[in-house]
Amino acid sequence: MNLQMTVDGTPVSVKWEQNAAVEALRDLCAAGPLTVALSAYGGFEQVGPLGTRLPASDTRMTTSPGDLVLYSGNQLVVFFGSNTWSYTKLGHITDLDDEGLRSLLDRDSVTVVLAAR
Repeated sequence: MNLQMTVDGTPVSVKWEQNAAVEALRDLCAAGPLTVALSAYGGFEQVGPLGTRLPASDTRMTTSPGDLVLYSGNQLVVFFGSNTWSYTKLGHITDLDDEGLRSLLDRDSVTVVLAAR
C-alpha cells in the first residue's frame, strides 16, 4: 500500500521514506483519506496538525524545497524553502521544481489530502 498526496486538489508525486512514521501514516490512511489544513509559517513552509501522534525519530537536518517532515510527532510540514531543525523525514515531492513548489505552497494556507492506494 502506498500513499497518494494532493495539495489543494493538485496531485503531487512523493518518494516516501521507509520508517515507522510513514508506516503509521499509511495505517491511518487505510481507514480513509486524511485531510490536513496547513498554514504558512516563516515564509518557507506550510505546517498543520495531523490530529494524532506518529512515531518520531527526530534528527537535526537542513530541509530542501519539497521535503515532507513530521514535527513534534503530530504536525505535518511541507517545505517550499529550507530550514534547519529536528524533524522526522517523511518524504520528498519529486515532480515539482523550486518554482513549482513555491507557486503551489507560498500562500496563507493549503489543504493536503493523503490517501492510501
